[in-house]
Amino acid sequence: MTDLPTQDGPAADGTISEPRLAASVILLRDAPGGLEAFVQHRVSTMDFAAGMVVFPGGRVDAADESGWDYPADLLQRHAAAWCSSSIGADANSGTGTGTGTGTSSTQAETNAGTVLTAAIREVQEESGLSISAADLRPWANWITPTDMPKRFDTYFYLAKPSPGAEPQHQTTEAWQSLWMPVAGILEAEAAGTLKLMPPTYYLLKEIAGFETVDAVWSAEHAVVPVLAPVGSLAAFLKERESRH
Repeated sequence: MTDLPTQDGPAADGTISEPRLAASVILLRDAPGGLEAFVQHRVSTMDFAAGMVVFPGGRVDAADESGWDYPADLLQRHAAAWCSSSIGADANSGTGTGTGTGTSSTQAETNAGTVLTAAIREVQEESGLSISAADLRPWANWITPTDMPKRFDTYFYLAKPSPGAEPQHQTTEAWQSLWMPVAGILEAEAAGTLKLMPPTYYLLKEIAGFETVDAVWSAEHAVVPVLAPVGSLAAFLKERESRH
């Protein structure tokens, strides 16, 4: 049996845990053999996604709520992209609650700025790469199924780093971080030599349909939040094992 992450079981008391906001960044680059993504191979002792191959990312912190100053049009674009998600609610329109965008911002824009800041911070902390907000595009929103005791409401961004930018391996949560061909990751998953969480798998399958970073970046792509059904993670892992 495939060794499952330790959180992959129903909550002991049957309650549904509240998902934590999180941000994850799909760093892409063009290569002679096709698109490559920067991924991390998580250590097997982690309490979430143990032993899985993931994109850089992590939880949104309170510090991400302030100290930033993004262009208004960028925040408006991001808020519009996330409009169907939990952070897209435009409550308290015109009042603003964060110090990053001022009193004229909407709540949705404040939320967008907070999650964007988390994404930029996580990339810096986990790979040493400083990336511009303009080089991040909202791409997907996945929410952990309700039968999991540790849940995340994760906002995935596409990122196109500057040419020559070299992220590094510098996180203790993974034993290896490196650029890998998108097609190669999927082939290794099919062969059973690496493991992906469902969001990572489906997002890579989607991206594999493009030939260049610019093609992905310019594609029409609405963000439709995905709340996987109860039991879906166990079913996904069981189906994967049945192939090997």
